[in-house]
Amino acid sequence: MTVPSTLRAVPHVTPDAPTARVFARTCAAEWTRLWTVKATWWFAAAAAAATVGIGSLAGLDTAGNPGPSGDPAWAISSISAMPAQFALLALVLTAVTSDYATGGIVPTLQWTPRRGLLFLARAVVTAGSATCLGVLLGLASALAAYVAARPRLSLPADDGLRVLGTVALVVAAGTVLAVGLGFLLRNTAGGLVAAFLLMLVLPLLLPQFGYAWLDALAHVLPGTGAAFLLLGKVPGMTTTSSVLVLLTWAAGVLLLGWLRLVRDDANR
Repeated sequence: MTVPSTLRAVPHVTPDAPTARVFARTCAAEWTRLWTVKATWWFAAAAAAATVGIGSLAGLDTAGNPGPSGDPAWAISSISAMPAQFALLALVLTAVTSDYATGGIVPTLQWTPRRGLLFLARAVVTAGSATCLGVLLGLASALAAYVAARPRLSLPADDGLRVLGTVALVVAAGTVLAVGLGFLLRNTAGGLVAAFLLMLVLPLLLPQFGYAWLDALAHVLPGTGAAFLLLGKVPGMTTTSSVLVLLTWAAGVLLLGWLRLVRDDANR
């Protein structure tokens, strides 16, 4: 029996399914996979506790201190986004690498053999979900501070758009970097260690040694760019250089993760 007649005998086999349809179905499967595991909800709860807790405490502190009123509450969103982003990074890394830990990557690729589409769908769903969650939690942090300190804090819309846009950029770049690390390292522990080194430990540690070249190295790490955009207290950095550093790291590591997925055996 020829291959065409075999395909006619099995109507549901669609070897030439449109790319858009396959991508949409893969995204739907990735969405279900992401939000039906407990780890996702635990990391989301940790991020929510950090952002809303910091916002509430900052609001209560502002309410109890004498001084001029009317300051924007949005500044709290930038501060609370710093610890929250690490929970979101862990969420994304766990979502990407769990398939490799359980061996589920093999049936996943049997279901979606187009590796490029699987890679894109997983990156869009995980990083996109984490970014949306980060923006919502930034809004919740500002609202918590505003309610706790009312009427001493304000919520101007223009400041809100600027701050939440910055939070979205930082979280999106960080989670895209996490996607790339997950596909590149294929190990949850290794990915978490690498992410924390790049985003927190090395940017804080290297300048403490007092060497100019270590300080220069710290300035090209993604964590330094994120710290400047959110807190603005990194000497020698500018908005342009910070954005460039974040996007370069995110794109570069994502490319390396994609190359390993499409060129290497999935179960190695």
